Amino acid sequence: MYKYPYTILICIKVHVMPPSGLTLLDSMTSTQRWPEKGWALLQLLLVASFSQGEEPVCWRRGDPENPQLSKDGDIVLGGVFSFHTSWKDRQDTYMQKPLPLQCTSFNFREFQFAQAMLFAIEEINNSTDLLPGISLGYKIYDVCGSIARSVRVALALANGNEEVSAPSESPCTKPAQVQAIMGETSSSPCRAIATVIGPFHIPLISHYATCACLSDKTKYPSFLRTIPSDYYQSRALAHLVKHFGWTWVGAIRTNDDYGNNGMAIFTETARQLGICLEYSVSFFRTDPPEKVKQIIDIIKASTSKVIVTFLSHMDIDILIHEMSLHNLTGYQWVGTEAWIFDFQTAAMDMHHILDGAIGLFIPKAQVSGMREFILDVESLNSSSNELFTEFWETLFSCKFKQSSAENQRECTGHEDLTGVQNSFTDMSLMPIFNNIYKGVYAVAHALHNILNCNKTCNRKVQLDQFTILQHIKNIKFKTKEGDEVYFNENGDPAAKYEIINWQPTENGIVKFVTVGLYDASLPAEKQLNLQNKSLFWAKNSQQVPVSVCSEKCPPGTRKVLQKGKPVCCYDCIRCAEGEVSNITDSITCVRCDPEFWSNERRDDCVNKEAEFLSYEEIMGALLTAASLFGTCMTAVVAFIFFRYRKTPIVRANNSELSFLLLFSLTLCFLCSLTFIGRPSEWSCMLRHTAFGITFVLCISCVLGKTIVVLMAFRATLPGSNWMKWFGPAQQKLSVLGFTLIQVVICILWLTISPPFPFKNFKEFKDKIIFECALGSAVGFWAVLGYIGVLAMLCFILAFLARKLPDNFNEAKFITFSMLIFCAVWITFIPAYVSSPGKFSVAVEIFAILASSFGLLICIFIPKCYIILLKPEKNTKKNMMGKGAPKPS
Repeated sequence: MYKYPYTILICIKVHVMPPSGLTLLDSMTSTQRWPEKGWALLQLLLVASFSQGEEPVCWRRGDPENPQLSKDGDIVLGGVFSFHTSWKDRQDTYMQKPLPLQCTSFNFREFQFAQAMLFAIEEINNSTDLLPGISLGYKIYDVCGSIARSVRVALALANGNEEVSAPSESPCTKPAQVQAIMGETSSSPCRAIATVIGPFHIPLISHYATCACLSDKTKYPSFLRTIPSDYYQSRALAHLVKHFGWTWVGAIRTNDDYGNNGMAIFTETARQLGICLEYSVSFFRTDPPEKVKQIIDIIKASTSKVIVTFLSHMDIDILIHEMSLHNLTGYQWVGTEAWIFDFQTAAMDMHHILDGAIGLFIPKAQVSGMREFILDVESLNSSSNELFTEFWETLFSCKFKQSSAENQRECTGHEDLTGVQNSFTDMSLMPIFNNIYKGVYAVAHALHNILNCNKTCNRKVQLDQFTILQHIKNIKFKTKEGDEVYFNENGDPAAKYEIINWQPTENGIVKFVTVGLYDASLPAEKQLNLQNKSLFWAKNSQQVPVSVCSEKCPPGTRKVLQKGKPVCCYDCIRCAEGEVSNITDSITCVRCDPEFWSNERRDDCVNKEAEFLSYEEIMGALLTAASLFGTCMTAVVAFIFFRYRKTPIVRANNSELSFLLLFSLTLCFLCSLTFIGRPSEWSCMLRHTAFGITFVLCISCVLGKTIVVLMAFRATLPGSNWMKWFGPAQQKLSVLGFTLIQVVICILWLTISPPFPFKNFKEFKDKIIFECALGSAVGFWAVLGYIGVLAMLCFILAFLARKLPDNFNEAKFITFSMLIFCAVWITFIPAYVSSPGKFSVAVEIFAILASSFGLLICIFIPKCYIILLKPEKNTKKNMMGKGAPKPS
């Protein structure tokens, strides 16, 4: 009824023709004369001769593989489990056929897995809703953890073991023995089995093979599983490690597909999250002790305090045993579902090496009735079966037959499980049992749909493995416990994990506490959810351990990688001036905007100090006071001159030019105030133009007074008519003319390219210099140059008139004042250029004030002295002098 068109049998068609003139008997007797190497050919001919000469013969190669557990049924399911964990080592000589494996170390856990499969089958057979009228049978094999034996068993499940001989009319084909295979527990055997049975589309449903490689449907088209792929677990572990701030970890893996593929995905995800592996080593439980010792030495030499593992429970048992011999404790372990919820591993950890471990496990589950079924050992009472015999003997440490050991008691088959505590009575792996349960039910639901079952099933439907596989892939149902079962396009279930923490209790027993959840179906930021529960860490600490290659770089610093080391090893370098970093572990420092500067901690940009000559600071206040003092002093002098305007000394020195000069000096003192304060557009234009015009007005008045002195001397000579050419009107016009020239220069300057306020960022790194840019440098130097020309002309004329024989020769004082003026402005140029920031403005103000005071003091103070203190000299006779120069 359930026909399958494939078989793994060998068919040989032999046509035997005896040699001419020789009977078969003759040919047999003549073999004594043949070379020994022809004996094999003769045997083949003999076998073929005794067969029907023209008939094809099909037979199985190798020894039969018999199931350890089996039961007939309308539909048969296969099971592949490792009831033993290893086998006796032997050396094959290749001179004879290798003997079957001698399996050792009975594994109660795998026996529980088989019991879970039997429970699901029995429950389905007793159900009236699922596959009514159809009985499920099973063939369950023990593969002893051997990949080679797994492949042999897979072929046996596909082909059967009975001898097949078919006449020429019948093809060498036969129906498939099973409709689906449950198992295996490990990933590597599953890869081998799935590779062999994949082309025949026989479904292979694993309950515990988590390697992400098995999700590749191009290589393993018929593989499905009821446990999530390690693709999700590896990524979840990486995010868990990142959550606790561990960036420097060690990694240990089982050297098989499970460990290597799982750790490869973890390593890649960890790299993306900024986690570095100090070491990554692998081993297998059959490796020599020296290999495990090397791993212990690596752990000893490491600086990381967190160890991430992709180990089976058997491998980690070996590792912690070796670590206990070296007293290696205090490491924070991060584990996978293979051992993180294993009570047997916890019981073996006598030195509490794994205390505080944290890891992932599939969500807890309960299947009603399964615990009682598994522990019902009375139903297993069958001493004739070698598997059950070994089970009883291992469980109760007894022998069914009298042992040679005197203290070895004999098994009865009715032993009481009360008080027995081992991996068989441990039901902590109920979630894995549930995975097997769901796998069997997935096949049953697919068959139910294919056979169109309602109250009865259609037995006439031809079952095809490809159809069964497709129905299983598309199945979706809920178990009696409410668990939803379905497979995605890769044959994987939804990835959900509980986060488990090993918390030791007062009596020394480890308690597995669920402290969080990981759901890969949620958005990335919500997948990891840790509950508000206190966690225990290595050495029973409640403080999260620290495992970093380098401490975090605080704000204000940046990371610089250490040469030849991973990216997690770095030095913290303080940000340079003007640069900041305001986050922890920054890889760069950001330069502040031009108007900002870094603070002392280099973690924030603050406004640069605005520097300009202000009235509030001491230097600005002193210069302001000096300016106001000069203004007041000029006003006092003007008042004195006005009060004594009719005296000879005032009238003799051209009182109109004197008052005009005092007025211009007042403006000179006041214009210095425009240089103090924050520069603005108007203040920048006013300060330079006001300075240029007032000083030209001042120098023009001095020049006029100098010319008057010279003209007055020439006028005293007989026949001289000089004064009519430079009378009061001409004097005023000359002052006006000289000043207008400067006004024109200033207007052109302001029109073409006027001065403007400017923020100087280059002078000081941490300050902004507010200053007035010249605009047109030609305009600025034209203003200064014109003042300089007038000053030099005035100085020359005054120098020429310095020895005129007046009793009070004003030219001497003008000469001295012009000497001071020129000296001040000549020294001003290098001082102005070399002074930074506001000091350049102070230098300019000082030059203005110094030259103004020089003119005021040299020209007017001597006259005020005569007017106020020596009034007897303020006479016309004294002003004319006692003698006059003789005409030449």
